[in-house]
Amino acid sequence: MNFEGLDPGLAEYAPAMHSALDPVLDAHLNPSLLQNVELDPEGVALEALPVQESVHIMEGVYSELHSVVAEVGVPVSVSHFDLHEEMLWVGSHGGHATSFFGPTLERYSSFQVNGSDDIRQIQSLENGILFLTKNNLKYMARGGLIIFDYLLDESEDMHSLLLTDSSTLLVGGLQNHILEIDLNTVQETQKYAVETPGVTIMRQTNRFFFCGHTSGKISLRDLRTFKVEHEFDAFSGSLSDFDVHGNLLATCGFSSRLTGLACDRFLKVYDLRMMRAITPLQVHVDPAFLRFIPTYTSRLAIISQSGQCQFCEPTGLANPADIFHVNPVGPLLMTFDVSASKQALAFGDSEGCVHLWTDSPEPSFNPYSRETEFALPCLVDSLPPLDWSQDLLPLSLIPVPLTTDTLLSDWPAANSAPAPRRAPPVDAEILRTMKKVGFIGYAPNPRTRLRNQIPYRLKESDSEFDSFSQVTESPIGREEEPHLHMVSKKYRKVTIKYSKLGLEDFDFKHYNKTLFAGLEPHIPNAYCNCMIQVLYFLEPVRCLIQNHLCQKEFCLACELGFLFHMLDLSRGDPCQGSNFLRAFRTIPEASALGLILADSDEASGKGNLARLIQRWNRFILTQLHQDMQELEVPQAYRGAGNSSFCSSGDSVIGQLFSCEMENCSLCRCGSETVRASSTLLFTLSYPEGSNSDKTGKNCDFAQVLKRSICLEQNTQAWCDNCEKYQPTIQTRNIRHLPDILVINCEVNSLKEADFWRMQAEVAFKMAIKKHSGEISKNKEFALADWKELGSPEGMLMCPSIEELKNVWLPFSIRMKMTKNKGLDVCNWTDGDEMQQPGYPPSQWGPARAEEEHGVYVYDLMATVVHILDSRTGGSLVAHIKVGETYHQRKEGVTHQQWYLFNDFLIEPIDKHEAVQFDMNWKVPAILYYTKRNLNSKYNLNIKNPIEASVLMAEASLARKQRKTHTTFIPLMLNEMPQVGDLVGLDAEFVTLNEEEAELRSDGTKSTIKPSQMSVARITCVRGQGPNEGIPFIDDYISTQEQVVDYLTQYSGIKPGDLDAKISSKHLTTLKSTYLKLRFLIDIGVKFVGHGLQKDFRVINLMVPKDQVLDTVYLFHMPRKRMISLRFLAWYFLDLKIQGETHDSIEDARTALQLYRKYLELSKNGTEPESFHKVLKGLYEKGRKMDWKVPEPEGQTSPKNAAVFPSVLAL
Repeated sequence: MNFEGLDPGLAEYAPAMHSALDPVLDAHLNPSLLQNVELDPEGVALEALPVQESVHIMEGVYSELHSVVAEVGVPVSVSHFDLHEEMLWVGSHGGHATSFFGPTLERYSSFQVNGSDDIRQIQSLENGILFLTKNNLKYMARGGLIIFDYLLDESEDMHSLLLTDSSTLLVGGLQNHILEIDLNTVQETQKYAVETPGVTIMRQTNRFFFCGHTSGKISLRDLRTFKVEHEFDAFSGSLSDFDVHGNLLATCGFSSRLTGLACDRFLKVYDLRMMRAITPLQVHVDPAFLRFIPTYTSRLAIISQSGQCQFCEPTGLANPADIFHVNPVGPLLMTFDVSASKQALAFGDSEGCVHLWTDSPEPSFNPYSRETEFALPCLVDSLPPLDWSQDLLPLSLIPVPLTTDTLLSDWPAANSAPAPRRAPPVDAEILRTMKKVGFIGYAPNPRTRLRNQIPYRLKESDSEFDSFSQVTESPIGREEEPHLHMVSKKYRKVTIKYSKLGLEDFDFKHYNKTLFAGLEPHIPNAYCNCMIQVLYFLEPVRCLIQNHLCQKEFCLACELGFLFHMLDLSRGDPCQGSNFLRAFRTIPEASALGLILADSDEASGKGNLARLIQRWNRFILTQLHQDMQELEVPQAYRGAGNSSFCSSGDSVIGQLFSCEMENCSLCRCGSETVRASSTLLFTLSYPEGSNSDKTGKNCDFAQVLKRSICLEQNTQAWCDNCEKYQPTIQTRNIRHLPDILVINCEVNSLKEADFWRMQAEVAFKMAIKKHSGEISKNKEFALADWKELGSPEGMLMCPSIEELKNVWLPFSIRMKMTKNKGLDVCNWTDGDEMQQPGYPPSQWGPARAEEEHGVYVYDLMATVVHILDSRTGGSLVAHIKVGETYHQRKEGVTHQQWYLFNDFLIEPIDKHEAVQFDMNWKVPAILYYTKRNLNSKYNLNIKNPIEASVLMAEASLARKQRKTHTTFIPLMLNEMPQVGDLVGLDAEFVTLNEEEAELRSDGTKSTIKPSQMSVARITCVRGQGPNEGIPFIDDYISTQEQVVDYLTQYSGIKPGDLDAKISSKHLTTLKSTYLKLRFLIDIGVKFVGHGLQKDFRVINLMVPKDQVLDTVYLFHMPRKRMISLRFLAWYFLDLKIQGETHDSIEDARTALQLYRKYLELSKNGTEPESFHKVLKGLYEKGRKMDWKVPEPEGQTSPKNAAVFPSVLAL
């Protein structure tokens, strides 16, 4: 409610207003402790106060049922009927909350919410109550325990909150924005801009958000985007209250008069169907509150501050006979609320009294309320006290039930022995890392337990399968530890060890001896690394994504194509998907699906990785499908003329992954409804009761897959024939199978895990029986002799016994479309004959045979598994079958091989390892099957979509940028770079997240997580020609993310430079500048700069080493320190750069001059010995000067060099 038009004396509550009550209250007595007895100046009970007594209640007519004091003399600020229990909540101006149970208003709980600010709104949830104060949102249990306490900015002045769904809250007040808060994560998710002076009242219908402003306006906003759709100027002064019901909006407020604000007795009513005002409703009271009370009609209740209440129809005339009076103890009514059942009204006055009015003797607050939990009463023992200090006190005074059983105190002492608690063993990680100094050991805290708390267990309980409490951290490369014996070393979570040099001395080759590129895991939301690798090694997907390019700033398909290009260029060095994940974080659907994890959730493992990666799998396929639909790629699919997926509205992603289906709904009346649909993936549906069947019943994977694809279930659905909801049988028939079959395993509980485990055991027994029978039908077979079967000397090459364990998943499956729209699915092995009875081989080859007979064979291409670790948590890894084309490009050989991809760890594995799932630690999550001869159906040529036009002049995003501020000259057509041309490059960065480090016990610093940098400025200067040294790119990169540190001293970037509203720089998007650099790399230019390795890493570019000329390495001696650009410029060029701040144009030019100086000194690299002497003199001079450039202007450098004339002219 807006208090601007009320009594000014209530704005700051003063005790003098209630001086009559002050003298008799003890200063040491907390008034909130008084239940039903309050004192007046004469010391009598509250019943003596002029509060109306309970009267006889007439059905259908509102009358006062009860009155009670919430807090003596403190005005009630808000009241709220609980939506889940029979309770009424009241908040006071002193920040105190009180709840009353039932229509008798028995005090249930009372507690302090805020020490100084008044409670402005209360909202009941299932598990607690939300309290909003000026700059604080507190969620408390109904008994008073705090669930969370969310502090807002001190400058906020909040007045209203609105619960949009069960976990999302809007909070608004007297500021120019509304906050959206996620109640699950207790974090601000959105900030919507509103006009000043802000929003004080919010309502919601199924069409709009209604926001009431203190200026007298009401804005109707879109439920999804929060944009203003309509706006009503209700009152010229201020808005007091409004309510919405059906198609009507009723408002009350204040109008501007010559003497100030005056309460307007005309209610403004609006028809939401036509979006216009209808005839105002004149009432006979001064309206301060109003609510719709829809029972038989849409009645309005209009309340004045003096206690008058009038009922009337919003489209009729107000009758003075419909006025009744609430008799407040104080002079003013401060709050009003209506119960959900419309049977009760609650009023709160300025003296702290609450009045309950009802229309029945026994009202209920809600239609369906749950039972309220009450505290157990305190049982007082009436037995006399016993003085244990008296030795002669008879113990018979203690009443003991009569029993003939032996008492515990009769236990013989001989049978008892003291058993003290054993101290828990010291953590193995502490013992391993401990360093001893004398008899004292020092070790870093592994942070596996809370400080000063050691759990005590009588016995160690076996860890159960629980995929909900996994912590994503498990180091690799260390010695074997006893708690990690179950998880194989290569499957553990890999982490990067940071040193003083960052990543430069980290040995990635230790983890990856192949030429394929891994992905770094330290970036937020990098849990999807394994799925990125799976998509990359699908050859049609890789080519299709790299051919895609659009104009959207944050396009996942574009960013994934850039990342795939880096993976193509890498020769074993790891890449990072920072730009892809940056775009991923901006997609609203990803946030809505819970795919974006906070850093704390990733570190603590709150996210269920198995479910998370399966949701991510569905999301990325859908997103890529949508991105591809926006661009036409006519040559992407060959031979699709007979396919039903050639519609213009479908994408190639849809042709690859989409499965066309018919959903049939059969009612018991015989009516059948058929609806066509498509899906990009399937979810496994397991047989019911599988966990209770312990007999070991065999169930092929193909049977489960067929049951999941051709799903049949009974459900309630609308029948047009019966014209009501009827039990129907829902069936699903397949019309067209996808080229790539994607399956989410949904192993999220013990039930599914036991099913996989049981089927693997049955399959193992059957395999043993099958292979032993093949050796000899008459010879007895023992498991001990199994090793001889796979030896070259044996008759048959059979798999070893270890390769058959924990295997249920087939490497190939065969699917056949029947004529009656059915689907046959079976496991398939290479020894099986493709030809079936009735299906002769086709003379046109296997692909044509598939089309003729509807028979398809799918081969397993990838499995994504969730690694469980009971102590240190879990991770996600992928087994991928890498095809011939990838080996041909990387290694020059033609073969197929299975690999394990665990972030930056890549290791070849045996194919059986890809389908072995020990459910104690290795749980399947996602399966990818591909049709045989898949690559032959698609055009696998990659045409670089980046053209030279990206280097041409472009408009700046900054509104204030003018031509006079331009710091670069774009390239002309005759200046387009060629292969081998030099380009000077420098980049500046800002910090998004600070570095996380810890101090070891020996005083050394260990980096846990490096700071997250973002590129802020990129400059490229011409390296040759008449305009040598003149920049042709000088882009400031606009960022949507919060910048922690602009690093102005080192970057020259100031606050506001990256803001499009106030920046005067040439501001562009990261994608726009990225395309320029990609074009330069693809064209074959050579980049000259200082410390380019870090620059390209933060920009997220992979540049071939022969295209990088880094002066930090050109002027470097082995096993010596790196030298700064400033010192090199002073020593060789007689230039003093980087005085107060860094400037990327100056740094790029200087790096070009240093490269020219290097060529001059080394005679183009032909005299390394003479250049070595120059470097030796450089290091000697640097040590003498402590590597600092002298400040006085009189001292010059020991070397002089000519500066480019063109640079001086610029």
